[in-house]
Amino acid sequence: MVAAAILRRTPGSLASAIRLHRTAAIATPIARFMSTHVTNAACEDNEPGFLGSVETFYDRAAKISGVSDKSLTAIKAVDAVLSVKFPVEIDADTHIIIEGYRAQHSRHRLPCKGGIRFSDEVDLQEVEALASLMTYKCAVVDVPFGGAKGGVKLNPKKFTPAQLERITRRYTMELCQKNFIGPGVDVPAPDVGTGPREMSWIMDTYRQFNPQDVNAAGCVTGKPISQGGVRGRNEATGLGVYYGVREFLQFPEVQKMTGLDGNIAGKTVIVQGFGNVGYWAAKFFQNNGAKIIGIGEHDVSAYDPNGIDVEAIFKHRAEKGTFRGFGNAEIIDGSIKVMERECDILIPAALERQIGLKNVKNIKAKIIGEAANGPITPDAHDYLVSQGKVVIPDLLLNAGGVTVSYFEWLKNLSHVRFGRMSRKWEEAGKSKLLTLVEENAGRQLTPQERRAVIHGAEEHELVYSGLEDTMIGACEETRATAALKNTDFRTAALVNAIQKISTVTTQSGQMFL
Repeated sequence: MVAAAILRRTPGSLASAIRLHRTAAIATPIARFMSTHVTNAACEDNEPGFLGSVETFYDRAAKISGVSDKSLTAIKAVDAVLSVKFPVEIDADTHIIIEGYRAQHSRHRLPCKGGIRFSDEVDLQEVEALASLMTYKCAVVDVPFGGAKGGVKLNPKKFTPAQLERITRRYTMELCQKNFIGPGVDVPAPDVGTGPREMSWIMDTYRQFNPQDVNAAGCVTGKPISQGGVRGRNEATGLGVYYGVREFLQFPEVQKMTGLDGNIAGKTVIVQGFGNVGYWAAKFFQNNGAKIIGIGEHDVSAYDPNGIDVEAIFKHRAEKGTFRGFGNAEIIDGSIKVMERECDILIPAALERQIGLKNVKNIKAKIIGEAANGPITPDAHDYLVSQGKVVIPDLLLNAGGVTVSYFEWLKNLSHVRFGRMSRKWEEAGKSKLLTLVEENAGRQLTPQERRAVIHGAEEHELVYSGLEDTMIGACEETRATAALKNTDFRTAALVNAIQKISTVTTQSGQMFL
């Protein structure tokens, strides 16, 4: 009852046969299950799907990258795909067949890295598109991973925790048997429909298959702290979104295009999507003085020009299961229309293809920051840029998650918490220096003041610092390339990614040509 197909880049006639097999498979029943009402509502029929959008953006950047056609072809191709079907017992009388995928887009650096999502809209094209984005995303922020992505075709809300555990462990077993998981091979992470709980199950299953692997905890990231996770991972993507928008606001050319000053404080923000990324992004914007005036969810959206308390609406939804009835907020059906309201900054943080030709002319935001993967179609992106709006691309802006996953992976390989070896030594050095300053100044600090000055960095503070430094550097690189190539920020970020990947593959050489 177990069917598995592994497709790898292979030399000679076998590679041609595999490519033909894969093309035929994609052209028939897999055609695009992900194209549901949710992802089609904003798009015309002639607009490309998710994978087509990723490839379109790639091709545009490739033309001005200065990289050889040979390298561009190799970079674009997906290295390997695992497709599995396996039975799972739901109850004593019922078994169902579960479909799962794992795509490794590029192994120019190892391990590959990318999340695993549980959704009944998962299909092969979506997984390949997301794996491609992960490769470019890692390159943009200088995280030394290749790109990968996984998915299991199911709605997690329809299964009990015990059933989900069986499914997760069986899917992981398939990954283990086919060598699609391991600290030096392929490292999954949470995505839509998964979280720390599922990552714990994955790690434990991998450990059962590899009891001698001392680095087994590094086979997956996004784990609970008790299982080797890193503090700061949960909010990392949302925090990265905040850092990225903050940096772009400080660029003079962005201020000129938008008419905005360089401060987050006072800006009006609409967030579409209130999952992990949307919630944390909204929270960090609000904590730094921005006014959250709209939040979109899958069923309805809340809008209030006077501002929405992020924590209050989060608690309301947790209690009621919906935004309906929250304070004085205007309730708007669906999650699309709220994006058309007037605001300074729009953060699409839900699904792909949320801004297309049907609604792009109604977008009034001056800055659109892609917290989700692929929320804007190519034609819609071109229109926004032509209207002088600033689009901060997904492969840059939502890279906070993979950046902090990299930190967690490093922690697992080093087997020590960040700051454990140095914090007290750092505090002792600061204390001695502060004592000398007090003696020369003739003034003693209060105990509270002294603690604040000599405080040594804790793990989450080091993670925040590393993420902030990473996002600042990536934003500056993207800005510089946009100016050098006279192009938009998305194309500039992709040019940077392509050039970095090409440099790695060219300098390392290729075993088989």
